[in-house]
Amino acid sequence: MPLAAPSRRRFLAGAAALPLVGGTAALALDQSPAVIGRVLATSDLHSAYERSAQLLAALRAEVRSRPVPHLIAVDGDIFEHGNVVSVRSEGAIDWAFLAALPSIAPTVVNLGNHDNDLIPDLHEVVERMQGLGITVLSNIVDARNGRPYAPAATELTFGERRLRIAGFGTNSLNTYPKASRDWLSIPDPTEWANAHLSSLLEGADLTLVMSHAGVAGDRGMLAALPDGALMIGGHNHLLFQEPLGRGLYAHTGSWSNAYTAADYLSDGSVRAQSRTVALDGAADPTLAVLISTTLDRHLTAQERAVLGTSPTALSLGDTGRAVAAAFARFAGAQAGFIGHTTLGTGLSAGPVSRYAFDAVVRFDGKLMAAEVPASRLAELTALANQDRVMPFARRTGDFVYGAVEGIEGRETVRIVTTDWCALNQHEYFGVTDLAFAEVPGPGVKAVAAQGLLSVA
Repeated sequence: MPLAAPSRRRFLAGAAALPLVGGTAALALDQSPAVIGRVLATSDLHSAYERSAQLLAALRAEVRSRPVPHLIAVDGDIFEHGNVVSVRSEGAIDWAFLAALPSIAPTVVNLGNHDNDLIPDLHEVVERMQGLGITVLSNIVDARNGRPYAPAATELTFGERRLRIAGFGTNSLNTYPKASRDWLSIPDPTEWANAHLSSLLEGADLTLVMSHAGVAGDRGMLAALPDGALMIGGHNHLLFQEPLGRGLYAHTGSWSNAYTAADYLSDGSVRAQSRTVALDGAADPTLAVLISTTLDRHLTAQERAVLGTSPTALSLGDTGRAVAAAFARFAGAQAGFIGHTTLGTGLSAGPVSRYAFDAVVRFDGKLMAAEVPASRLAELTALANQDRVMPFARRTGDFVYGAVEGIEGRETVRIVTTDWCALNQHEYFGVTDLAFAEVPGPGVKAVAAQGLLSVA
């Protein structure tokens, strides 16, 4: 899959057009490392149809804007079983999006835990992606026969260079579709990487590592990466960049809200910028039409019904904190928390349909409350709100959005969260001794809607 390099004629023509002021501009250009190739990386798309056409248009414009080799890297979780349109249409929009990518630039997909949401057998998923001209990577093995679902590494031509790519997934088996779990053999990502990455990357010219294991699974291997490597992380729905010597570790956001443009430079380093994908941005016209007709065909009147109105647009993090505050108000608590991936995307301003709200609060469940000494609250909130800028050492991957109010002078504090976070409190709060009890009344989605939306 060769990547086109700029022609010598085009380069010379461009160089001839550069302004010269006493030779200063030309000298400055000569001293700057050149971009030798770019990776456009995204992850955790989750059938986010409100931005799929905009993301596709943005990737196409990005490639056209720079005459250097490009690669599109999709780091898992393309599909979403919680999206009723995705399920009913058998992922028609997602597959059309994927089909368009190789015409823009060579495309690599590293399998995540939602990529068999619609087709339980990953062999079928991989074969269909490969039929579109997409390179698929994974370290997941078929437990039925020991057969890998896809290669764990590959090497592609990257202009005049070679790009070695390795990919692996999360071993959190309970996050994969239930119907497929007995078919999946997935190693611990850190143990797998320590055992195999060195040999897979040995002798590489340029290096790209794609992990859908999350921050906790990635942390133990970062120091072992070759200097100048680019590592793309997924699964945690985070957006940040962490320098690794001359290389870089980046999470690229989720729900098609953003992507990351990473440049390999001639001095052996990597730099990157995240790009926001706006709801009102330019959209790919063909995919936009397909999205409109598919929604019209598959949404019911109940799913189109407006639950209420959002007075303002909120970021994903601010939506999470607003939901957490709604939980606290409902439960008579001083602190509310919601797991980061219980949320899909941020709340838009204006009327919100049931279908749109289901993309904001993905999962339902019970509310659970516990009483804790006020002195422990700082401990429980230490891992919260990781959408903010924070030291990498404090990032854990799994976290809660939290809202705290009215704790002054209190000896004990009532906290409330979802049953998922209560069950997995070590991952979300860093403790195992909280005694939660169910909060009577409506569940997660109903209380969140009541707290976020106004009803005329």
